[in-house]
Amino acid sequence: MKIIQFYKNETQLIKKAANQHRDAQHQLYHKYAPKMLSVCRQYVKDVHFAEEVMLSAFLKMFLNLKTYKFEGSFEGWIRRIMVNESISFLRKEKQIFFIEEITNYNEESWNNINTELEVEQIQGLIDSLPEGYRMVFVLYAVEGYKHIEIAKTLGISESTSKSQLFKARKLLQQKLNQQNRISNGAIEI
Repeated sequence: MKIIQFYKNETQLIKKAANQHRDAQHQLYHKYAPKMLSVCRQYVKDVHFAEEVMLSAFLKMFLNLKTYKFEGSFEGWIRRIMVNESISFLRKEKQIFFIEEITNYNEESWNNINTELEVEQIQGLIDSLPEGYRMVFVLYAVEGYKHIEIAKTLGISESTSKSQLFKARKLLQQKLNQQNRISNGAIEI
């Protein structure tokens, strides 16, 4: 009977995977794949393309695993690779345009709206945002990037990042209000 070794800690597992140990790579993949598919799905609407992006990002992660310095969260390190690969995919697929406008906006303009939407409905609303709005919104609201990081990642100005976020929030708020009116029976024609 073959005895399967279980790794007692993640550091040992990462080191084994960095040395091309297939079982360790397999374990890391299965541990992080569901979360990382969710990350890719935030950026890439089609789940099949999101899976392709995730697989490509895992390949990059395994090829560069020896560069991981064991500083900070390993999950965070993988997550950044997933985000970057998702953005690269979107750039290759189509040109993403960010319209830079000087707009007077206020960070506090986002109102909390009570809603009972399901996760799938909320994801659908986010998916319906224009590409630039959606990318900035997800980087800021979901990933926790600061505007300066978003600007550097997307190759836009910091003010464009802020403007895109403001517009994304405003559009989402309108869509949520519309959803709430529909669910409350006040359908507008």
